Amino acid sequence: QVQLVESGGGLVQAGGSLRLSCAASGRTFGRYSMGWFRQAPGKERQFVAGINRSTDYTYYADSVKGRFTISRDNAKNTVYLQMNVLKPEDTAVYYCAARQHWIPGTDSRLYDYWGQGTQVTVSS
Repeated sequence: QVQLVESGGGLVQAGGSLRLSCAASGRTFGRYSMGWFRQAPGKERQFVAGINRSTDYTYYADSVKGRFTISRDNAKNTVYLQMNVLKPEDTAVYYCAARQHWIPGTDSRLYDYWGQGTQVTVSS
């Protein structure tokens, strides 16, 4: 079992940056591919970025490509999401998720564990 705790959300002006962190419990973090998702009010949860277990594969939603970077430190049981050039449309609750598979996926139903989420608000 994996417990995930996100941090780093907040209020930022458009064009600014935030770095989200997701700390995982347990000794099996390295077995999981990790993903970041987000959900805005009244909208479905959507895939943002994913990284595989060995950190040599990453994948991004088109809406964040070139602005967001996902990374992980398996020694620290932590996955990160560096968000640059933030836009008001990036406003959402951001969730990290773990999937016991060698590669991440874009479908939220593929993931086994979820964090509680962290709010990101981008003002115009």
